[in-house]
Amino acid sequence: MGTLQAPPVPEKPGVLFPELASAEDKFRSCIQCGVCTGSCPMGEVMDFPPRKAVKMLLEGRLGEVVASNTAWLCISCHTCAVRCPRQLQISDGLLPALRAAVMSSGKPLDADLQKALQNTYLYGNPMGLSPRKRGEWTKTAGVPVPVISQLRRAVDVLWIVECYPSFDPRGQDVARNLARLLHALGVDFAILGHEERCIGDCEWLAGERGLFEMLIERNIEILNKYQFREILLTDPHAYRTLRNVYPSLGGAFTVKHYVQFLAEHLGKLKPLLKRKLAQPVTYHDSCCLGRKTGHYDEPRALLQAIPGMKLLEMIQNRESSLCCGGGSTTIYLDRFIQERTKDRLANRRILQAVATGAEVLAVACPYEPSRFEDAVKMTDQEGNLIVRDILELLAESMELQ
Repeated sequence: MGTLQAPPVPEKPGVLFPELASAEDKFRSCIQCGVCTGSCPMGEVMDFPPRKAVKMLLEGRLGEVVASNTAWLCISCHTCAVRCPRQLQISDGLLPALRAAVMSSGKPLDADLQKALQNTYLYGNPMGLSPRKRGEWTKTAGVPVPVISQLRRAVDVLWIVECYPSFDPRGQDVARNLARLLHALGVDFAILGHEERCIGDCEWLAGERGLFEMLIERNIEILNKYQFREILLTDPHAYRTLRNVYPSLGGAFTVKHYVQFLAEHLGKLKPLLKRKLAQPVTYHDSCCLGRKTGHYDEPRALLQAIPGMKLLEMIQNRESSLCCGGGSTTIYLDRFIQERTKDRLANRRILQAVATGAEVLAVACPYEPSRFEDAVKMTDQEGNLIVRDILELLAESMELQ
């Protein structure tokens, strides 16, 4: 499949969980062309793929869709919105409303998703770990990682680490390397430490409006306590939600994902990239960094700045990139989805990466290292491909590991 010519469709930050009645008005311009269904990587296993779901909505028959498997099979990859000639927001508009309707209908949730939502309500993270442990990873970072409440002063950069990089062992590898890079660049930064809570991307897209609003209110209150110039994020899902959704609810901040931030400091970064990494690499475009926020060039610029590194492109890249299958709520619905599909999207993506001749699959999302590493094993590609976050490759070239 070739690269799409149309640019990513900008999100509408003010559209949050439209009621199903008002959703009908938003989708009346649908011309039923079927591009959304033809583009959807999960359409073939949905009871009501996107075009048909919209048709049922317009016919007043959405109750049948609510009772189906459709709500939880959307992976929120945003491909439908990018390609829609009417720029309709199916994955970020209709599907959250549909999921909210499923919840209010009393239909039981998948146990894994329900547990993640309960944990987030109780502990501020889907893992169910104590907020006091959010900063444990900093003890092995090898560089100072200041907590803003202890600094008692303004900082240039407030780094929101997010849940996976804070608690997941593979995500912590990524966090440690970003801390080292920021220190090497002389960035005046701090983290929130135990005050940090989940930004709420999963809760928003899951249709859990009450929990999402609770997280937003608390997060905005915490952020407004401190003075900083900009917010830096490790997680592209949290990045797009904080950038695109929070402003309409009173949380307007200057927000950057690390690929954007480091690309802006590339002139200062390049002289520090000393070690040659003579490995062919291919890059996986995250849905949130790519189709949802338009950051295609920055990650590639960072990779190409590493001495000796040769960048190869997969057959599906940039706007056409194949989703890893772990976005939005689906990171907690892997078992549910696997039972209904022939193979995992992550497995298909690994085979695309291997086909380029690359030895390294570079990623820029904390969900992806462990997800793709599992896929490498499941596709018998161990020894042929390794998965590295861009931060890990930069840190290796800077001899910071």
